[in-house]
Amino acid sequence: MARRLSLHDRVAQLIIVRGYGDYLNSESAEYRRLVRLIRDVHVGGMIVANRVLDGHVINAQPYEMAVFLNHLQRLAHTPLFFGSDFERGASMRVAETSRYPYMMAYGAAHDLKAVKDLGAATAREARALGITWVFAPDADVNNNPDNPIINIRSFGENPEAVAQNVAAFIEGAHADPDNYVLLSAKHFPGHGDTAEDSHMQMAKLDQPKERIESVELVPFRAAIAHGIDSIMTAHLSVPAFEPQPIPATVSKNILTGLLREELGFKGLIVTDAMDMQGLTKLFSQGEAAARAVEAGADVLLMPADPEACIRGVMEAVRKGRISQRRIDESVAKVLAAKQRVGLYRSRFVSLDKIADRIKDPSLDELAQKVADESVTLVKDDKHLFPIGDPANSCLTVLTEGRYSSRGENLINSVLRRAPNMRTYLANTMTPDPELNGLAETLSQCKQVYIGAFITVAANRGSVALEGGLSKFVDSLIKANAPVALISFGSPYLLRSFPGVSAYAATFSTSNTSEIAAAKALLGEIPIQGQLPVSIPGLAKIGDGIRVTTRTSRASQGMQ
Repeated sequence: MARRLSLHDRVAQLIIVRGYGDYLNSESAEYRRLVRLIRDVHVGGMIVANRVLDGHVINAQPYEMAVFLNHLQRLAHTPLFFGSDFERGASMRVAETSRYPYMMAYGAAHDLKAVKDLGAATAREARALGITWVFAPDADVNNNPDNPIINIRSFGENPEAVAQNVAAFIEGAHADPDNYVLLSAKHFPGHGDTAEDSHMQMAKLDQPKERIESVELVPFRAAIAHGIDSIMTAHLSVPAFEPQPIPATVSKNILTGLLREELGFKGLIVTDAMDMQGLTKLFSQGEAAARAVEAGADVLLMPADPEACIRGVMEAVRKGRISQRRIDESVAKVLAAKQRVGLYRSRFVSLDKIADRIKDPSLDELAQKVADESVTLVKDDKHLFPIGDPANSCLTVLTEGRYSSRGENLINSVLRRAPNMRTYLANTMTPDPELNGLAETLSQCKQVYIGAFITVAANRGSVALEGGLSKFVDSLIKANAPVALISFGSPYLLRSFPGVSAYAATFSTSNTSEIAAAKALLGEIPIQGQLPVSIPGLAKIGDGIRVTTRTSRASQGMQ
């Protein structure tokens, strides 16, 4: 197959461009760009990302997405890879799909079968929608509480536990040959011990080789042993393996020396997004592409200028910097992977099968079960879990944006169970006078429950409460009523408010986690999660106060 391709088309096959799942108007500039890249430039595939409009993340509609991907496949001479970051199943990018919690919730639940089921469900959903390459699982060991971009995307802090979860996900996703997808363990050699977001700048893993070998590399070794198809690089410097201040993505010492030769990985090496500032601040697109291929990368993901990348690699070949053989090796791997997922047999999606594969009620049950199991009570000095007196207790939800819908499921779920409980809502844009007034209102409550949402997202750069919310929480802690804080997202929030009377973590911002927190608050489910990370100076891995259901307590009292 590769022999029939020109040098240009061979290099183009190594490029995966950015796209979205909504069907574009044929007159739009974006549609014309995609058509030209696929039909004329002959790129190897497209990654389906989220569209952001006016600050809102828009997920694709499943049928529209499948129809559009079929349309793009018809334009391609060589079948296209369609990939996506389905770390939490299709719900990462697609509407009307089961809303799985973040990976750290799975780590807290200690349920490897659920992780395996998630892998199987992810593969099933992906293939139903036309996705053949899933950029998951996250194999990072999150041992830095200030990590703004990995955090709850990781299974946890213990390298062996992360490795077990990574292996379970791979086993589940590869269990059914009819739903086979390529997987990608990320972000090599490990993005968990960094305090920088590589979307904004080059991060740094500044640890000795022995520490990296015994921590960061453990899950990647497990992924390789369990047949991972590809490994994604990280835009971070690793002085222990690469003395130059350059990202792993363009380091031959790391990609070829460490990953290929020392770890023995024979699959596809794919870069993290080439448009991230951890790379673009250092090199032009053409130079970054040439350096990545020279270092050992097979696939260049999401470049800002795909054609500049192709030109850069071709120029490096013409000058003898990169050999023709090196290009041919990567192209052969790409085309073999396309064959492995059946793209040469059939590149199109059957629309008739979508509903059965993404709207199965058992998948919703799977998502909710893990969310329920993951709720972890770290501290409860005043026995605030479960709520003993809802009528005299108050719940306030703190969200990150004025128009965020987060917290609605929590409030509605609580009110369905305790209609006489008072609930309030504030966000990072709420003016200080309003927050002061709310604090005065809450001071009249017998006990105060706070649900705080801390999203881990690209280009945010921190995992802290923003605006006046931090000061607001401090004022509540100093008041008379005991305060219980529930974190939705980063579990490290307790570091900012060690004086709270109680602290629980859900490790996720999904609506299933909101429902789980409401059920735990009202004693409908037992609280049984265990911390998959440590909270420095406050809690260690494995901590978690077990609380039985209200029904169990009542029955024990009758005996």
